[in-house]
Amino acid sequence: MSSIHNKRITPGQKPDWLKVPLPSGPTVANLEKVLRDRNLHTVCEEAKCPNMGECWASGTATFMVLGDTCTRGCRFCAVKTHSQGTPVDQDEPEKVAESCVAMGLKYVVLTMVDRDDLPDGGAGHVAATIRAIKRRNPELLVEALVGDWLQTERQTLTTEQMIATVLAAGPDVYAHNVETVLRLTPRVRDHRCSYARSLDTLRTAKRLQPGLVTKSSLMLGLGESEREVEQAMDDLREYGVDVVTFGQYLRPTLLHLPVRDHITPARFQALEARAMTKGFLYVAAGPLVRSSYKAAEFYLAGMLRQRQALAAAGTSAPISSTPESA
Repeated sequence: MSSIHNKRITPGQKPDWLKVPLPSGPTVANLEKVLRDRNLHTVCEEAKCPNMGECWASGTATFMVLGDTCTRGCRFCAVKTHSQGTPVDQDEPEKVAESCVAMGLKYVVLTMVDRDDLPDGGAGHVAATIRAIKRRNPELLVEALVGDWLQTERQTLTTEQMIATVLAAGPDVYAHNVETVLRLTPRVRDHRCSYARSLDTLRTAKRLQPGLVTKSSLMLGLGESEREVEQAMDDLREYGVDVVTFGQYLRPTLLHLPVRDHITPARFQALEARAMTKGFLYVAAGPLVRSSYKAAEFYLAGMLRQRQALAAAGTSAPISSTPESA
């Protein structure tokens, strides 16, 4: 496989393929009002995602629960960080569920800030939100994009128990992002994060619920080598991950890690083709692809609904790698 990296560019320079218009228009304005009226947060906004307007208009959104302050301090992330998170809004599960209906969503990604300060890491709150969404609209597909459930002296549950708590609520997809390659993990992620633990989290979820669809994501452009990306793909497959996304790291502020490389669309396309040969059910790769990305969610929606139809028909036929449109 040819190198995935483009030549080094000067800091602050942005190639044309990364220049997109800011989200605007009546759809974005209306959805922002729904969220503000309920004091809700989306990672679309907090992480300054360039795809926000496009995804919202197509019926997908990513809600961030447990407040807007994370107890980890990853060096790539725009979300606020502090050793103590904000008080948990006990009404948030119902507010999120109401918003999903009001926004007319078909697929919702439910993510979270890490809450190492809570006895269960926030697992019970995530589970309560999934249940609330399913009560309001059983047809709405929910992807739980969660943390690594690190067990600290503050936690009363083990890592496995926290994962089991979330799974008991019935998410359709279980996702956790390794974010970067093994070598760069200590520099890119919070010191409490671990590449190995992230992989174990995904494997544990699959072991607890065989047949569960699992998903992960990597950012590129932080100085990783082609061989390291290849190894990350192999590691994810070894740990049973079904879906992976690759996107360009974009520096949120000057206080965050600088971009080392800008990966061309052609290189992302080659990477996607390479990853598919490894047995992933689906791969999304591109400069503006994020872990929550409508192309991946569109595919997953089609696959999951195909599974539901087969289950209703009482058949265990294998799932196609090219399911019907959602």
